[in-house]
Amino acid sequence: MNGVDPYAYMQQVAVRMNELVSRSEIESVLDELEYLFEVIPPEMQDNAEKLINMLRARLKGAS
Repeated sequence: MNGVDPYAYMQQVAVRMNELVSRSEIESVLDELEYLFEVIPPEMQDNAEKLINMLRARLKGAS
């Protein structure tokens, strides 16, 4: 994820949230966000954590 703008990526995830329906799609985005969470500044982690929790909830109902 070198060169990725964390704000832009999190915004893209938020916009695409309803389009993520398959388990593999959700897991892929979740993996990327969890990695991003580890490397972004602390002031950005709250928003990332919200998205991560939303993805985990979607993952429970995914096929």
